[in-house]
Amino acid sequence: MYFKEFEIRWSDIDANRHLANSAYLNFMGHTRMSFLMELGFSQKALAEHQLGPVVFYEHIYYFKEAFLGKPVRVSLEIMGMSEDGKFFEFHHNLYDYQGNNFAHCEMMGAWMDLNTRNLTGLKGDFLKSLSSIKKGENFRMLTKEDTRKFSKKPRHLV
Repeated sequence: MYFKEFEIRWSDIDANRHLANSAYLNFMGHTRMSFLMELGFSQKALAEHQLGPVVFYEHIYYFKEAFLGKPVRVSLEIMGMSEDGKFFEFHHNLYDYQGNNFAHCEMMGAWMDLNTRNLTGLKGDFLKSLSSIKKGENFRMLTKEDTRKFSKKPRHLV
């Protein structure tokens, strides 16, 4: 399991004086990118391969409030990945300074070829490094069907 630590800053709180929804997303996104950078997915490497991560959804479950000035620990576990690495599922838990779990998030995403703007599988060292790390206890191989489990489709105004 991977961990990243943060301190709740003034800009992270909302009108209720607790951690704002947007801060949860920022902490988790920063945790994911730190994790990926340690695996070799640096900005430079991603740019060289014209590769970028996309988020399909982030479902956050809030258990308890978190407040200004207190440290926060965010975990990351890989809970799913397609055989070619195109699709991935990460789970995050957020812990207060005493180790109490105050939120959980399940997110799913994919990799996009920035030239074609289409989803793409990982190749070479990217696939090898992501495939070789320890997976979460209930890890599963993902398929395209797993990305459609909520069956949401756009409803245009026209």
